[in-house]
Amino acid sequence: MYKVDLPPDPKEVAAIEARRNREKERQSRFFNVRTRVMGVDVEALNNQVEERKLQEATERSKEAAYGTNQAQYDMVVQMLEKEQAERTRRLAKKVQNFREQRQQLKNRREFDFWDSDRLWREFPAYVGDNAPYYGPVSLQYFSGEDLERAACLRMQQEQFQYSLERQLQEQQQARVDENCADMLDEQLRLAMDMRATQLAKLEESCRIAMMAATANANKAQAAELAEQQRREHQRQQEANLVEVQNQITSDLLTENPQVAQNPVAPHRVLPYCWKGMTPEQRATIRKVQETQRHEKEAQRQAEQTLDAKWESQTVNLAQAAMELEEQERELCAEFRRGLGSFNQQLAKEQKAQ
Repeated sequence: MYKVDLPPDPKEVAAIEARRNREKERQSRFFNVRTRVMGVDVEALNNQVEERKLQEATERSKEAAYGTNQAQYDMVVQMLEKEQAERTRRLAKKVQNFREQRQQLKNRREFDFWDSDRLWREFPAYVGDNAPYYGPVSLQYFSGEDLERAACLRMQQEQFQYSLERQLQEQQQARVDENCADMLDEQLRLAMDMRATQLAKLEESCRIAMMAATANANKAQAAELAEQQRREHQRQQEANLVEVQNQITSDLLTENPQVAQNPVAPHRVLPYCWKGMTPEQRATIRKVQETQRHEKEAQRQAEQTLDAKWESQTVNLAQAAMELEEQERELCAEFRRGLGSFNQQLAKEQKAQ
């Protein structure tokens, strides 16, 4: 019903195996009498200190690289913000100029809902026969009766000339503004390119410096590891020599029986120093065993004698019981015979009466 034979998780198996290896390494380090130091594991503490220093150096390198990148990004963001602000300012300026030149209040053509009497004010009831508000339809004057035609034509020409000059000035100003904007854009682009080049060079120098620092740290760590391995090998060799010397000069190889005696209990021995029994001890043990064997044999013979006595006594008792039973049977038979004769006698006497 349920699938219970699921394969184990590889990550969990790897984690368990890593913990087991660490525990085995820890036990081998703790239970090694040559390198064990009671109280503090100096080698583990030194390894932790080295690992902490390497981790701090790596973190400082990462923080320096991150700070450099952050400064570069901040400068790029500032330049982009300045460019966006400049674009916004130029656009606002163009919009304002367009409003001032093209969207004046006097040139509007839509109807103002907030000023509904504007048309009445623009066209008064009557000003004079020469008022510009009156045309042929108003019947104030007729065609051919315009006495100020020359002045009107001159004014129209002046207005046309003024409008043309103004358009020319606006076009020239627009070209100048466009040229200035293009020049500013080109300068900004060149400045951004130069800044990007400088940032790229700075980033490359930071990367090279980081790589050099990492290489130096790795070299220092490798040298320190090699020195540590050399010291460990030298210490191991010295420990081996000391152990060999101790084994040669110790009581373990000299077969000294006094070493196995327990100083607290003289009748006991030390198991890790005991080399076996001496011939005298073995002879004493054999003698004691022989004595015990003789005592055991004498005890066995005494038990056999006692058993024989008990057996003979049992036989005698059985014979006496049989004799008593025979005597009892004889007495019973004699009693039955006497009783039979007595009964016959009584029968005869009864018959005689």
